[in-house]
Amino acid sequence: MSRYDIRLEIGYSYPGFVRDARHILRIAPRAGAGQSVERFRLAILPEPSEHVIEGDFFGNRSDHVLIDHPHEALRVEMRARVDVRRPLPELGGTLSVGAVVAEAARSRDSEGEGPLQFLGSGRLVAPSDAVAAYLGERLTPDMPIGEAALALSRRIQAEFRFQAGVTTISTRVEETFSARRGVCQDFSHLMIAGLRGLGLPAAYASGFLRTEPPPGQPRLEGADAMHAWVEVWTGAAGGWLGFDPTNGCFAGEDHVLVARGRDYADVAPIDGVLMTSGPQRHHHAVDMVPIGDEAPVPARPDRPAVASP
Repeated sequence: MSRYDIRLEIGYSYPGFVRDARHILRIAPRAGAGQSVERFRLAILPEPSEHVIEGDFFGNRSDHVLIDHPHEALRVEMRARVDVRRPLPELGGTLSVGAVVAEAARSRDSEGEGPLQFLGSGRLVAPSDAVAAYLGERLTPDMPIGEAALALSRRIQAEFRFQAGVTTISTRVEETFSARRGVCQDFSHLMIAGLRGLGLPAAYASGFLRTEPPPGQPRLEGADAMHAWVEVWTGAAGGWLGFDPTNGCFAGEDHVLVARGRDYADVAPIDGVLMTSGPQRHHHAVDMVPIGDEAPVPARPDRPAVASP
């Protein structure tokens, strides 16, 4: 088991006053999937006029916020303490690739965690024949799906270069596949597009990655911001397992899940509508500190906070 104190800060500065803004936040760690949330606090400045907490179709907590008074900046700070119990499972004991494809094709489960939602297109990612052919070079129908997904994650990590600043939210899978570079969002979209092209349900996972590795281990890519990885459906009995193509590993106790969706558009940490002019300045920082490595940072008392219900 691993325990973490997590702090996320998101800030925006606007060129002029914003008089009305509506935001949706998806930044609260999920309960379940091998993790539990001990503490949770959310502070928003300026203080919202309305704040409604809902669960979305995929089971993610969504904070709907209205700020209807003039402001020149927005600051969101989330602090949580999370326990993670997600040891590496016996990947060789999972269903075969062919069996998962067949079971997914037979499934009629249309709920938010059912495989049917993760076989087709989302707003940003569609199944890709080209990427499916690339991933399929290393697959056979009788391979255990867990071992296959880990092997594909390692292949992407080995053959694509992590490089920040060369892609955007709107970068298409085909561009990433051609350029062989990008960040965690791009590699996750790539793997999802290929798996779905092979008939394998794959979801986009958003969350946090341990900031500092254990002694003697390399630092993982993508730890300075919210991270992304892929969850692969392993059949009704096995459920969803996470794999990180950016780092070529199983998404175990170094990963804390926040939201699951079809692609980034379903799980964006913050989106919404506001009226302003000119470019905005954006700040995003993450700390995920293992309990015992450093003293946890207390919540700042000078900021309004909303505790988890």
